[in-house]
Amino acid sequence: MKINLVNENSVIIYFSDAVSIETADRIAYACHLLRNGLSTMLSDIVPSYTSILLSCNLRKTGLQGFVLEVKKVLEQIEAHNIETPAAKQITLPVYYGEEVALDHAQISEHAGLSFSEVVKLHTSECYRVFAIGFAPGFAYLGNTPESIKMPRKMTPRTKVPKGSVAIADQQTAVYPRTSPGGWQVIGRTPVNLLDFSQDNLSQFSVGEQVRFEAIDRATFLAMGGEL
Repeated sequence: MKINLVNENSVIIYFSDAVSIETADRIAYACHLLRNGLSTMLSDIVPSYTSILLSCNLRKTGLQGFVLEVKKVLEQIEAHNIETPAAKQITLPVYYGEEVALDHAQISEHAGLSFSEVVKLHTSECYRVFAIGFAPGFAYLGNTPESIKMPRKMTPRTKVPKGSVAIADQQTAVYPRTSPGGWQVIGRTPVNLLDFSQDNLSQFSVGEQVRFEAIDRATFLAMGGEL
């Protein structure tokens, strides 16, 4: 691990140079310890794929003292000592009908598979929440099966419907609200993913696991989904 100063009240901790499940576990565990160990001196914590950005409350401590406390916490996070709590697993219902799977034809052609085979592969994986970003509540999930790995669109859409489930490279994600986007849309969930009672506005947290469950059109509509 490496700690770099960012500004007068922030530091960034680098855990690795590569994205991996092991790094995600370390970051999730570190976030848990840092929140508990730094208490009121911590004003913000932003985990990402390979790092954590920490901001201190300058009314409670100076940056130098903050860094010393961060180092004390990090001493507990040697890889062989990590006892990561069982990750919360979320099951998300998704309708993969062609009227909401806006890029089904392109995905099938790129993968050389029927769309039903694409859906089967997409729902077979247990994904890890690697980061929250881009837009409020937008969670980056990995890893998508190699056989349906798909590049981003050359020209992004100006409006991707709320709840759209999409893939890009070896990641998958859900658009929590209508917004521009360049990911390949594979389906849509009826679940509202923005939760304003949470600090990150999302029902997802870094380190959690997500599974997608295929539902039919009638179930999608009955759960409040919109076409």
